[in-house]
Amino acid sequence: MKPLPPALAATPSLDRWIRLTGEGGVIASTGKVEIGQGILTALGTIVAEELDVARGRVQVVSAHTGHTPNEGVTAGSMSIETSGAALRQASAWARRLLLERAAARLALPADSLTVADGEIRGEGVNEPLTYWDLADQQFDFEIRHRTPEKDPSAYRLVGRDGQRRTDILAKATGPAFVHDSDAELHARVVRPPSLRHRLTELDVDVAAPGRLVVDGSFVAVAHPVEFEAERLARRVAGHARWRRIGSPPRGFDIDESRRETAEAFPLRNGVPSPVPRRRIATTHRAAYSRPFLMHASLAPSAAVAVWHDGALAIECSSQGIEPLRHVIARVLGIDPDAIEIRHVPGAGCYGHNGADDAALDAALIARAVPGRRVLLKWSREDEHGFEPLGPAMHVEMGASLDAQGGIAAWTHDVYGFTHVARPSPRAPGVDLLAARFLAEPFQPTLARPALGPEVGIHRNALPIYSFPDQEVTKHFMPDAPVRTSALRGLGAQGNVFAIESFMDELAHAGGTDPADFRRRHLQRDAGALTVLEAVLDLSGGLAGSRGLGIARYKNRQCCAAVVAEVSVDPETAEIRVPRLWIAADAGRIIDLDGLTNQLEGGAVQALSWCLKESVSFDAEGAVTSRDWSSYPILRFGEVPEIETVLLDHPERDPLGAGEATVGPTSGALGNAVFAATGLRIRDLPMTPDRLRQVAAR
Repeated sequence: MKPLPPALAATPSLDRWIRLTGEGGVIASTGKVEIGQGILTALGTIVAEELDVARGRVQVVSAHTGHTPNEGVTAGSMSIETSGAALRQASAWARRLLLERAAARLALPADSLTVADGEIRGEGVNEPLTYWDLADQQFDFEIRHRTPEKDPSAYRLVGRDGQRRTDILAKATGPAFVHDSDAELHARVVRPPSLRHRLTELDVDVAAPGRLVVDGSFVAVAHPVEFEAERLARRVAGHARWRRIGSPPRGFDIDESRRETAEAFPLRNGVPSPVPRRRIATTHRAAYSRPFLMHASLAPSAAVAVWHDGALAIECSSQGIEPLRHVIARVLGIDPDAIEIRHVPGAGCYGHNGADDAALDAALIARAVPGRRVLLKWSREDEHGFEPLGPAMHVEMGASLDAQGGIAAWTHDVYGFTHVARPSPRAPGVDLLAARFLAEPFQPTLARPALGPEVGIHRNALPIYSFPDQEVTKHFMPDAPVRTSALRGLGAQGNVFAIESFMDELAHAGGTDPADFRRRHLQRDAGALTVLEAVLDLSGGLAGSRGLGIARYKNRQCCAAVVAEVSVDPETAEIRVPRLWIAADAGRIIDLDGLTNQLEGGAVQALSWCLKESVSFDAEGAVTSRDWSSYPILRFGEVPEIETVLLDHPERDPLGAGEATVGPTSGALGNAVFAATGLRIRDLPMTPDRLRQVAAR
């Protein structure tokens, strides 16, 4: 029998996962958080299915320190695989224990009883008995081994169409976001020009009821009226004087000098290793790149904090409240048990934006005004200028073709800065923005290469295809000129864009149809071949201005294939994507609509990255893309018509899928542009100016 899901083994108390309410309801607890991906809906469906109750009876409680299981960070498309597995097994145990109680009361064998919407029936039982009739005692039980789960052939909810998102109504009609929280004080941080500036002078008086908070170079204001807090922040900013410390950054490009000094880690069995690179001669070579990217949350980060009698309560949209609690405790010099954090949804972000930083900002201000409920909001300029960025990437590809036009040798060298800088109690430094500006500052953690499988720079650098000879190498550069951290997919988007673009180039070099070329090199992956055929059937093929991309996320999760169709305006050189087709295999489907939304949402975000997004900087290292004009994103009117087909496998475990389409979509777009124009764009974003530059070469 398989071992327990790791999250359940770490928190074996059944009561921590499943409880019954006196009103005929079920409370399921998860350490994962809702960031727009619909995870609470899917987890509730798993619980309802396993318990045999109506979906409406299940309420999922999310991420609250001291109340819900500690499941670390919501990231990597892992919530269904990890929390879903834990809740499925916990629900199976709850059902088993309840039926054992019922069997004892009814004097019938437990395996002779049936359940429908929590109502237990058996032969000769005239009056129904419900789960809630047996809930006079909660589950004082620790799970140490598995119990059988429901056979997928009996599912009535899982994988079925028409499930309703449980969070949409509140978000559409009421104060569902942390930004909407009630507050006694509204707070703003007065920012320096850049990360490298420190306060030298601040000569300003702030009259009550306003408050001024100054700790070293951390400057903030608070006021009972939000408009007055905004105005007060502008006035204080006008009196602040700053100086730059240290030297300006040595540029923002991954240039030749950076590449030459980068640490090289060839992948051995998928793991970066400090061994010499194998030098493989290749005849076809190309280089691809992406710029620094923003998370571009539609609303800036925010958090609520209250400091009372040495204890701190925080509400924020962090994707990792448990590690965040420990890091904030280190900054404040208090016991982590004195901090309680509850996740409240923000504007949505797949990755590490300013949400964790906003939580510390709010905590510092709350400590200065104890007993007052403080709502801290970042501005749009704050979010764009100070959030951690998705790091730039440079990928150099090489290959040789054999006499039959197949790939005989393959090299992949990916260069980049760290993708992994979330606040962690295990890190030696403190990776929260305000900590570096305090009078007694905390230094951020010195970036080091992540050496696990499929992490950071080298995520999806290993191709899905099989080649006779290949060498894949991660090149780590520690000197990022700006804060960088996780953005949806980490290195997968840049790596798959390069791989799928290069596969297209090699197919054309060998005079082979791009789909047939991929088929030839996917013979050892029957699942990927099936997904490839599904997207080609769905789209009707690659005729005209269409391109193809395929990848299996992290080489073990959801396999997704995308066909993109483009149009290119001959006068303006503007690239538009009228249609997109997606096929995906994520194992067992839990929430059909939710999975479709995740795959399509990832594809749309990838189009935005590839067509529009790029962070700009000044010579001092400050971000100059401070608004939606200087950092444009895809508009609603530019979203393509999307058709999606999902390959369901109820007999298999579900696979993470939220980041599966960002790489294939990027590759499909580049290949479609080539099909439409004959021009190969290898550097993102694919703006009209860049298309003209390629055409002029």
